[in-house]
Amino acid sequence: MPAFHVLIPARFASTRLPGKPLADIAGKPMVLRVVERARRSGACQVWVATDHPGVFEAVTRAGGQALMTRADHPSGTDRLAEAVERLGWADDEIVVNVQGDEPLIDPTLIGAVAGALAADRDAAIATAAHPLSDPAELFNPNVVKVVCNAAGQAMYFSRAPIPWARDAFAVDRSRLPPGLPVLRHIGLYAYRVAFLRRYAGLAVSPLEHFEALEQLRAMWHGYRIQVLQVDKAPLAGVDSPDDLERVRRLFDQAGTVE
Repeated sequence: MPAFHVLIPARFASTRLPGKPLADIAGKPMVLRVVERARRSGACQVWVATDHPGVFEAVTRAGGQALMTRADHPSGTDRLAEAVERLGWADDEIVVNVQGDEPLIDPTLIGAVAGALAADRDAAIATAAHPLSDPAELFNPNVVKVVCNAAGQAMYFSRAPIPWARDAFAVDRSRLPPGLPVLRHIGLYAYRVAFLRRYAGLAVSPLEHFEALEQLRAMWHGYRIQVLQVDKAPLAGVDSPDDLERVRRLFDQAGTVE
């Protein structure tokens, strides 16, 4: 496994779940549950980058590493760019962005995405995807799809149904034709530090604007994204109060989640 760091952007404000990083899960704030999972990934260092003193205090009080970042970042990637600059990491180092609302994240997947980036010297970013079998998900704009080339690098990400089976879908859209390479994107990213340092200076692309997918900014400017294919979807993160209750039940039933 290559050497890599984990950065966890933890923004306090959330439209659907205010104060989300500090939401209690089995006696600990959610952000600490994410830190625990990230530590099991094999990362050299795990840092939380936050805009809220309460999150900073919760992490450092528990013995974790955290730093305060500006509150006006438009995305988690911008927050990471500030963090790597302040931490002084070298351009060729690898950083995995683990979202602060993923208390069920698979530690093995974190390391695997870092490994996928290390193995592709042409890529600035690596991410993950899994095959789709449900046609309803293919046609759901909230499900992000990715199409890859023969080398496993992303050709395009979209909320639209890609790839489009022209002949099969002209007859029946209730099922996917055998062999159609439909991949659902998993929002886990590994970056080379050099890319993060350049990211803030990249202009927003029209594709990113209309699709509302920030990875399209990188592709618009010529950066390559390696896509690690895994067999199935990871356990879902926390976007809403219902999600939070689901995760709490899992921890209450098992004490922890493997």
